[in-house]
Order: sequence, then C-alpha cells, then structure tokens
Amino acid sequence: MGAANVVVTPAAEKFMRRLLRFSEHPAGGFRLTVTPGGCSGLSSSFSLDAAPQDGDAVLDVNGLRVFLPAASAALLDGVTVDFADTPTSSGLRFHDPKQAACGCSTPARRRRRRPACRWTRCAASAAPRWAWK
Repeated sequence: MGAANVVVTPAAEKFMRRLLRFSEHPAGGFRLTVTPGGCSGLSSSFSLDAAPQDGDAVLDVNGLRVFLPAASAALLDGVTVDFADTPTSSGLRFHDPKQAACGCSTPARRRRRRPACRWTRCAASAAPRWAWK
C-alpha cells in the first residue's frame, strides 16, 4: 500500500527514532495505530516492529519507517503528528486542520459554588473568636 498524506514533525520523528534505537528491532519501524477518540479526535497506540504487516502503509520520514495500518492511514490523512513533553503530559499529538477546536482549554463544567458560608463572631466566648456559620 502507498504512503499516506501524513506530516511528522521533527519532535515526533526524534521521539520515534529514540524508541527504535533502544528496541530489539532498531532497523525496523514504528507502527502507529490510531482510533477515533481522545481530545484531538484520535487515540493512539504504537509498537516497534521488524517489518510492516500486510496492508500497512509505509511512511518514510527521513529514513525512519512508520508503519500505518490501513484504517489508521485513512484516519491520519492530512494530519500532522507531533510530540509534546510538558510537565503535565508527554506523548504524540495529532493536529487535524479539518477538525474544529475541541475546547480543552475552556472549562468543561461550571465551577462548583461554595456553600453559603460566612464568618460570624462567636458570642459564647469572652474573647473575640470567629466561626463558620
């Protein structure tokens, strides 16, 4: 099967190469499987394989072989694969220009309101103390 229309950023390429270098198949390829779901619309899993399987699209990224199962290649058509490493998460990210923004940076639910509490002066004590009422 031919190569898919997928862009792999230098950060994603570096991540894939690093994993392959320390795998038992350093001359093999990076198998990327995606399914619908997740924040970007795609969830992924990967493995490091010696050779592509029947029906895989083989993407050549500067000599790095990326194996894409047929269903994954169809889902990744026109998508940019990136790698992000932040203090809160690390992994592959998918940027699809055809998909609307997911709104992850906006609150998914309203902030929970605190119960109606207020400080009041405690009359039972000679010294001024405050308590929740």
